[in-house]
Amino acid sequence: MSRTALLSAERIDSGDTMIRVEDLRKKFGDFYALDGISFDVKKAEIFGLLGPNGAGKSTILRILSTLARPTSGTAAIGGHDTVKDDTEVRKLIGIVSEKMIMYDRLTARENLRFFGSLFDIPSKELSQRTDDLLDLVQLTKFGDAQVGTFSTGMRQRMNVIRALLNMPQVLFLDEPTLGLDPQSSVEIREFVKKLNRENGTTIIVTTHTMVDADMLCDRIGIIDHGKVVALDTSANLKRLVSGDSSTILKLDIPNLTPDLVESLRKLDCVHSASQDNSTHVRLVVRGDDAFDNVIDLVRKRGGRIASVENLQPTLEDVFLHLTGHEVRDSADQKIPLERHRRFTAPQRRIR
Repeated sequence: MSRTALLSAERIDSGDTMIRVEDLRKKFGDFYALDGISFDVKKAEIFGLLGPNGAGKSTILRILSTLARPTSGTAAIGGHDTVKDDTEVRKLIGIVSEKMIMYDRLTARENLRFFGSLFDIPSKELSQRTDDLLDLVQLTKFGDAQVGTFSTGMRQRMNVIRALLNMPQVLFLDEPTLGLDPQSSVEIREFVKKLNRENGTTIIVTTHTMVDADMLCDRIGIIDHGKVVALDTSANLKRLVSGDSSTILKLDIPNLTPDLVESLRKLDCVHSASQDNSTHVRLVVRGDDAFDNVIDLVRKRGGRIASVENLQPTLEDVFLHLTGHEVRDSADQKIPLERHRRFTAPQRRIR
């Protein structure tokens, strides 16, 4: 199969539903990781699940990819139930997990051929597909280099094309730019959009990164405490803040203190308050007198105001507006995996 053929597969009618989730619940002991989740994803759509770690995003992916069973409710991909027809579902999907799934001591080609053999792809076809995929992410000249020598961005590109070996109709991306530098993040986002545009691949992206959700997704479901609290396009979600007579103020206060932030949060006109850094506080306020009330309080508490900006709403403002807390408030709550020491020979890293 040529690279052109790989990228020009017949586009699926985007008006059809590819994924359907209905009243999905997953319980661990007395804790509900998912508590009545429902949504549909259209064919050839990039759909985002936005929320902090621990919100339930990865649990949704595990159920959709047949790696976990729901406590109740149903999920279907391409009309196949993820529990009753799990074998058929697996034929339709590819998974790019947060953890890199690659063997460092194997070359790029050896890795792809190994994972491709798990799908029983004929040898000649697999060899051609390997070359096509390496070319797709501009790694052809590194095809015979050990993956352990690759930069993080190169490894993530390998991680993505590994999931494309079976040419899935649905691709799951779990935190695809986590830990990447800005340039590598841009490359991954551009590749995902290209894959969707030219292949018609349905893509679900889970992330707590606002830029990924905003730049990649046709629609976004905001997840918090196992529930979908909002679902719409990025533009429409932002109107939840801008369309209700709210104003977003960003104040630069050199002597900002936690007590001052808390005092601002308690003002009747302040819907939410978040501290961006040691000197900046962001407020969503309502009412004609809100600006004056905020300025008066800061001055009364001895705050020195260096500047005030009136901002356009972001997805983080939307999340704060809907839930009352920031996405990053929970972003470090994932329990770290235990790591075992192992011997690895020193390798020169390709940049």
